[in-house]
Amino acid sequence: MNFAMWKKALNVIPEVTKEEWDALDIISKWLISTRAAVLIMTFISAALAGLFAWRDGSFSFLPWLALVFGLIMAHASNNIFNDYTDFVRGVDKDNYYRNIYGAQPIASGLMTKRQHLTYFAVTGLMALAAGLYLVFVNSNDPVVWVLLGLGMFFVLFYTWPLKYIALGEVAVLLVWGPLMIGGGYYVLAHQWNWNVVLACLPYALGVTTVIFGKHIDKLDKDKAKNIHTLPVVIGEKASRYTVLAMMVIPYFLTAYLIAIKFFTPVMAIILFALPTFLRVYPPFLKPKPETAPEGQRGWPLYFVGYGFYNNRAFGMYFMVGLLLDIVLRILPATQNFWR
Repeated sequence: MNFAMWKKALNVIPEVTKEEWDALDIISKWLISTRAAVLIMTFISAALAGLFAWRDGSFSFLPWLALVFGLIMAHASNNIFNDYTDFVRGVDKDNYYRNIYGAQPIASGLMTKRQHLTYFAVTGLMALAAGLYLVFVNSNDPVVWVLLGLGMFFVLFYTWPLKYIALGEVAVLLVWGPLMIGGGYYVLAHQWNWNVVLACLPYALGVTTVIFGKHIDKLDKDKAKNIHTLPVVIGEKASRYTVLAMMVIPYFLTAYLIAIKFFTPVMAIILFALPTFLRVYPPFLKPKPETAPEGQRGWPLYFVGYGFYNNRAFGMYFMVGLLLDIVLRILPATQNFWR
């Protein structure tokens, strides 16, 4: 068991040689293959769904645990399948962008196509098992079947054709917000709540900035390979300012939800994420530099890193704020005040 590699793979996308790869345990290989460092975004979405359900007195631990596990496995299987799809379509040839910043097991020759598909199949089946369990505990509710079907659709078709026709970013917004959080809430609370869907958007927009930043980083290479991501379609400058707008809007959405008393004022704790925003927004005002700035980590990754750090800070304060919001609402002395 290579615990050092587990920790590394949960924080960055590590570079490994074939010799190093062959010496790794299967968990390390799985963590690298799934790009596990980004799975924290899915955990936060699942956690928010659970917190919203708890807030409404509808939280059940085992279904929530199955939700967390299923969503993380679905995200992981999607990452594996993305690599396979791009590889067989020839996208990763000629030292494509993703081959530069970290290990891509199939493109880097670390795994065979059969091994890669085996990882995908096992991971996907675990996600499906968790989803079927949630269908079972919801008494075969047709809405839960629809949510499961939508999840399978996005796992299989995000890379192609959605990403190729400027719908990848829209898919991310829908999946990490209304589907994961709104749908997760439905699975736990057995009801649809449009205020929950609205309340999930501040975090979902943050996740979307991450994929948007990544697609800005590789805009030229995607354009050359006829991959029409949204940044390719609307242009680099418009994309940078779109990301900035998606970083700012969550503060106003949260303020609105406080104003209508869906949230208590304790949600203003998200303002503690502003220092991170103030550090990450200046790079978006200018095009990506031609060479790595001094001290820049993960080059040629650039905008995606700033999006990830901002979303992580905002997401953590948002989750803590929601937890405190729940505590205030369940305290007997404050229940009537917040109604």
